[in-house]
Amino acid sequence: DTKVTQRPRYVVTVKEQKAKIDCVPIKGHSYVYWYRKKLEEELKFLVYLQNEEIIQKSEVINERFSAQCPKNSPCALEIQSTESGDAGLYFCASSKATVGNVSPS
Repeated sequence: DTKVTQRPRYVVTVKEQKAKIDCVPIKGHSYVYWYRKKLEEELKFLVYLQNEEIIQKSEVINERFSAQCPKNSPCALEIQSTESGDAGLYFCASSKATVGNVSPS
């Protein structure tokens, strides 16, 4: 595959509910970057994984958030108990070069 696939397309939750987004990186890529875009804010880095290991994460990633990239499975970003401040568009990318091409479509 020559593109990153993210599922589901939309996640709507109520407060304190679990939310999970899967990401299938470009075939052959071992990196996954997660970003969040809030209304009227810039795209913000959340976490960077290489293979199955978290390499770097922002202060946003706390005990409610988890990110994983198991071998032979989709990568995932999960929020254990959502809060209103978690609202936004979440994007995954499989290389820094693909980050500039993110869009909600």
